[in-house]
Amino acid sequence: MSMHIFDAYIQFGFMRRSLMACVVLSFSLPPLGIFLLLRRMSLVGDALSHAVLPGVAIGYLFAGMSLFYMGLGGFFAGLLVALTSSWLSKRARLNEDSTFAGLYLGSLALGVVIVSYRKNSIDLLHLLFGSLLAVDNGALIFIGVVVTITLIVLALFYRAIVYESFNSSFFSTYSSKYSIYFHALFMGLVVLNLIAGFQVLGTLMSVGLMMLPAISSRCWTNRLPIMLALAISFGVMSSILGLTWSWYQSIPAGPAIILVAMFFFILSIFCGSKKGIRRQ
Repeated sequence: MSMHIFDAYIQFGFMRRSLMACVVLSFSLPPLGIFLLLRRMSLVGDALSHAVLPGVAIGYLFAGMSLFYMGLGGFFAGLLVALTSSWLSKRARLNEDSTFAGLYLGSLALGVVIVSYRKNSIDLLHLLFGSLLAVDNGALIFIGVVVTITLIVLALFYRAIVYESFNSSFFSTYSSKYSIYFHALFMGLVVLNLIAGFQVLGTLMSVGLMMLPAISSRCWTNRLPIMLALAISFGVMSSILGLTWSWYQSIPAGPAIILVAMFFFILSIFCGSKKGIRRQ
């Protein structure tokens, strides 16, 4: 019976590519979600996933469904929104969440308007919700490069990123110059990974694989290394179970993966040994 469950991955190359893309992304998206969670910036990931849409849409408008141009446009759009939000929050004395909320709503609307010039609702759905089963070798290579860069940067600057996440005000007071650099570096990684994620899950769904496993793992432990390992595990399991479910039930793959991640989130909320309802 178990062999029948995985027949789709044995017989079809596009299923193997889709699974590989999601599993590889699970090694970088959830850990970044953990650090956003520690910084109390959970909604920033959602905001940035919407903020990349205008850049992706401009790339799509000029080059069609080109991975390179859509990714490049999305990266610069997301980075622009992140830097603008940070600058506005300091100048206007607003929380960064507030400025992100204002900018991402405008970005989402602008992106939809730009895509609408092509008069193709199917392409708009692909941008918003992804086309996981259409992942090609080029997309796989891009995802692999992004995840590799992310893991190398996190390994090299792990201590600084952790310290800045737990006590950003102290870090910025005693090392304001480096604090700005680390914040920009971290936000750049978030944007880059959301660009990689939008290829398979779309701009609206990619943040789900970033934040849901991260929040789920937070319910089970207070130790950061274990939290990171759990978040990756939840991401990998969500990818495998969600993609398999989508194949046999003929439902969209991206939403199926996020729904499985949501199941782990609800399970963790109720049964988590540290932050769950059972603990209380």
